Amino acid sequence: MEELVRPWRLGPRGQWWFDAVLLGTLSLIIPFYVAQVLLSGDAARDVQSDGYVADLVLVLVQLVPLIWRRRHPVIVFALIAGACGLQVLLLDYPLASQVSLPIAVYSVARYARPRWGYAALAVGLLGAGLASWDWVSSVDDGGNGFLDTKTYVMVGVSLATFPIAAWALGVMVRTRAAYVDSLIERNEQLRRDAEQRAELGATQERARIAREMHDVVAHGLSVIVVQADGARYAAEQDPALAPKALETVAQTAREALREMRQLLGLLRDGDVMTRPQPRLGDIATLVEEAQAGGATVTATLSGLDASVPEGVALTAYRVVQEALSNVRKHAGPGAAARVSVTAVDDSLDIEVTDDGRGAAADEVAGSGGLGLVGMGERISAHDGTLETGPAPGGGFRVYARLPL
Repeated sequence: MEELVRPWRLGPRGQWWFDAVLLGTLSLIIPFYVAQVLLSGDAARDVQSDGYVADLVLVLVQLVPLIWRRRHPVIVFALIAGACGLQVLLLDYPLASQVSLPIAVYSVARYARPRWGYAALAVGLLGAGLASWDWVSSVDDGGNGFLDTKTYVMVGVSLATFPIAAWALGVMVRTRAAYVDSLIERNEQLRRDAEQRAELGATQERARIAREMHDVVAHGLSVIVVQADGARYAAEQDPALAPKALETVAQTAREALREMRQLLGLLRDGDVMTRPQPRLGDIATLVEEAQAGGATVTATLSGLDASVPEGVALTAYRVVQEALSNVRKHAGPGAAARVSVTAVDDSLDIEVTDDGRGAAADEVAGSGGLGLVGMGERISAHDGTLETGPAPGGGFRVYARLPL
């Protein structure tokens, strides 16, 4: 999955430098008020000097708290708003440092909870109203009646645009950051889900390969063991039969080795299948190999040329292969088997029965072997049904139905 490109943001160090530059720029206001205090410090101008000192104190209280506006936005806003309220009570004119109030409103809307943002906006609007009343009332219109209600409203609306714009910008930035964070989190969750699905798929593939390995090894080795025993007996009784048995052993071993290489190749990156998986028509070859190995097998095979999904065809092949392997291993000497595969419109029916030791075979199958377990897993993967157990009249029966 393609990784989501994260938007550019200021890191902690970048935020520190931004705040430092902002506060440093605003601090250029302070020397102006310091100079006013120093230049008006003689006794003849004590009243004016006291006014400049008040200006300087208010300027400092309004600007210095901005250092902590990101970590403590509500407290910083409360300090700056309080200083602005004192300004209304003490002074009749604006200060340049009042630009800190919209910045504080923005910080609350950006970094605090939404309800604190609404509260900061309300306080900012109230401050705009009080400031317009205080400043406009101090203006002398010379008795012309110019300062009417319209003037108060116009000044108040003009001042209110600053906290409104700051609050809207803070809300927009906070909403966008939350949206981007949710996209990043969703992308991370999708990535984790994809990794889990890949891991689950790998586990299922390993289980499938384990079943294939079991089928290949069980079938191949059972044929080899039977033929090797036959060759040893023939070497003692009729040496002319030994080469044929040994040829069957060699052919079976080569076939098992090819299939083993196929399965092991799946475990390596970059390997490709050099031989197709068994198809439905290969069941006839499987029966012929069992007959060539000396087993008594009769077959009724119809519809092997039908078009069925590859997974269903492979499952049917492995079911017959495992059933014949069980006949050789558990049915006993001289047991005969019958294989029936019928393809109809909506299902593929497979039945393998033998006339050997059915009860003993059932005990062996239920003793913890993986043959019938793997067979059941294969069929369940295709929503099929499997029935295994002693056959009526003796022997053992394997019946499977795979829907098409």
